[in-house]
Amino acid sequence: MTVSFRNYTKKSGITEDYQNVREFLLQLGSTNFTYARWDWMMTHDYLDKYAVDRIGIWEDEDNIIGVSTFDLQLGTAYCLTNPDNNELKREMLLYSKVNLAKGDKFGVVIPDLDLQFQDIAAELGFAATENKESDAIFYTDKTSPEFTLPEGYRITTMQENYDLYQYYRVLWKGFNHELNGEGEFKFTKENEMSGNIQMKRDNVDLSLKIAVVAPDGNFVSYCGMWYDKRSDFAVIEPVATDPDYRRKGLGQAAVLEGIRLVGELGARKVLVGSSQQFYYSIGMRPFSTASEWRNPNVKG
Repeated sequence: MTVSFRNYTKKSGITEDYQNVREFLLQLGSTNFTYARWDWMMTHDYLDKYAVDRIGIWEDEDNIIGVSTFDLQLGTAYCLTNPDNNELKREMLLYSKVNLAKGDKFGVVIPDLDLQFQDIAAELGFAATENKESDAIFYTDKTSPEFTLPEGYRITTMQENYDLYQYYRVLWKGFNHELNGEGEFKFTKENEMSGNIQMKRDNVDLSLKIAVVAPDGNFVSYCGMWYDKRSDFAVIEPVATDPDYRRKGLGQAAVLEGIRLVGELGARKVLVGSSQQFYYSIGMRPFSTASEWRNPNVKG
């Protein structure tokens, strides 16, 4: 095996490198950093587009066998490779420490069951922290995704009702921007352009972007679903409910409708990057955890 290294392209968005890394993640089947997380990241408004060329790629005869990446912003790394190439992880971590740091802040997320990578990190001076990433899972063949909506509310999808104003509005409210004092949502031309880039592209199925519509016509809960039939799992991202409409079962309805739809497409497992009680209460179960490791001698 002849391993070579190169950097990701300088161009963000849907590129040949984006597709190649996505294929690698699908084949890897890792839940530490999924194909859906990659999809969500690469056209996200908050992506540091000027840092994508810091993503490292290791190849064997033009086939990707390892990727060191960040998620949206520099400062935290994910070193991804299959078990046959675990010897690369030392090199990948050393690369990430230099190239994926944000100033003096750097951490690496390591699955809690990856003892070999933990050994490598410890030998290089890293220590585990209490910062955790958790995944919950829904088994579509074990639990039925049943829900009811209050009278006057209905389910729609972005395929049926492509409304970027409503999409951004429910996310703005649902992620508590107004409650945090950031003001009311204002729809801009930039929102429209960015939303079209996110939604009208490869690997986005608008029929899996689900919203609950209130009697006044506004989206008041939203659930994005990601599914590729070559994977054995679908992914939930993001989920948000307008604070004025919480505790009505609307978020539950949006998520369970998404699970129902991907189940009909063939998904037997559905993952979400969360350990919130909300997900456990609708039938999801704890699945995996990963910890952020940092060098205690480095600030941040």
